[in-house]
Amino acid sequence: MTKRKIGILGGMGPEATVLMMQRIIAATKAADDCDHVPMIVDNNTQVPSRIDALIHGTGADPGPVLANMAQGLERAGAEALIMPCNTAHHYAAQIKAATPVPFLSMIECSCAQIATEIPVGSKIGILASPAVRLTGLFDRALGELGLRACYLPDDSTLLQIIQSVKAQGPSQEALAGLNAAGQALVADGACCLLVACSEFSLQSRDITAAVPVVDSLDVVVAEALRFAED
Repeated sequence: MTKRKIGILGGMGPEATVLMMQRIIAATKAADDCDHVPMIVDNNTQVPSRIDALIHGTGADPGPVLANMAQGLERAGAEALIMPCNTAHHYAAQIKAATPVPFLSMIECSCAQIATEIPVGSKIGILASPAVRLTGLFDRALGELGLRACYLPDDSTLLQIIQSVKAQGPSQEALAGLNAAGQALVADGACCLLVACSEFSLQSRDITAAVPVVDSLDVVVAEALRFAED
């Protein structure tokens, strides 16, 4: 069975890009190479820092770079686009405007999945970069589905974890910090935790919580597989 090609706007970060590919491969029922989803990957580690642009207000605009990447993936034959970085979805409109190739948004897909599992009116605890809170990436999408995003009162510790993982890779200290953040969100009334940072996705399956944990990376991987196999 021929499968449609998936283009990945990657490099944000490189480990998360590889993780996305690994999870696509692991989720595919395959007996031979030809059964797997063809992936075209732009592992562009030179995309301007989303943290500098959105949190510090000092960095270059990543949007034009992401738009150019999308066009390059289109020229290479990609039939749908996905991106492992949650925060970079702030620039989704520029990506969509740059190419007619469908962009499968982990924001929209994740919120839609949560809405099928969690009662209306519930609070969803967001484990993400402070940039996700500042831009309200999930707030509107969840609000349209009758759900509420909630965040740590001080999410600077999450930024520290992100920077640690980017520099040193996953660690027990990073996981302990994620678990502590998740427990604080649950104590604040969260009925579900949404892992919304691809650096956190590297350890998302080890997070322990008294409520369901949804990883946006896993959600968009499942959506990409559905598209590729349709």
